[in-house]
Amino acid sequence: MNELTDAELFSRFAAGEEAAFRGIVNRYKQGLYAFLKRFLNRSDLVEDVFQETFLQLFISRDSFDSTRSLRPWLFTIAANKARDALRKQQRTATATIGTITKSEEMSFDEMLDALTSDSTAPFDELQRNEAASLVRAVIANMPENLREILVLAYFNKFSYKQMAQILSIPIGTVKSRLHTAVGRFAKDWKAAVGSKRS
Repeated sequence: MNELTDAELFSRFAAGEEAAFRGIVNRYKQGLYAFLKRFLNRSDLVEDVFQETFLQLFISRDSFDSTRSLRPWLFTIAANKARDALRKQQRTATATIGTITKSEEMSFDEMLDALTSDSTAPFDELQRNEAASLVRAVIANMPENLREILVLAYFNKFSYKQMAQILSIPIGTVKSRLHTAVGRFAKDWKAAVGSKRS
C-alpha cells in the first residue's frame, strides 16, 4: 500500500477494500494526530476527534471528489470535528501557562526554528522543551480562528490555497488572518516571557 498514490489508495478504499482504508489511516495518522494535539491542546479530546475524523472519512467516501487532493480534505474534516469538540467544551477554564522559558525574546520564525532544531545536547533539549511548553500555552490561549490558522500554516505547512479550502474562506482572508495571528502570537509571546522576568 505504501507505494500507491493517495488517489489510488482512495479509489481502492471507495471500492470497499479494507486494506486501503487502513493504508490511508497509517499514512496520515501521525500528521493528523499532531495537528489535533496542537489545535485542541486538550489531550482528553484529541483521541475522540481523531477517531471521529476517520469515521467521517469512512462515511463520506462517496462524496469525495477524487480529482482533489486527499490530504487537505482529511484535514478539513479534522478541523471541523475539532471546532465542534471545542464548541462543546467551551466555557471551561483555559489551560494554565506552564513553565515559561527564560530565554531571550524570539521572533515567531526564530522560535519555530528552535523547536524544529535537531540538537540533542541535554541543556538545549531542556530549553527547547521549555520553549515548546510556552508556545503551546500561548497558542492555546489565542482565539480559535487565529490558533487554527497558525497550526495549519506553520506546523502542517499548508499553502494559502489549501488553508482556504480547509477553512472554507477566501485566500485574502487566509492571508489577513495569518498576519493577524502572527502579530497576536508575537505580542502574547513577549508578554508571557516578560511576565516571567519581572
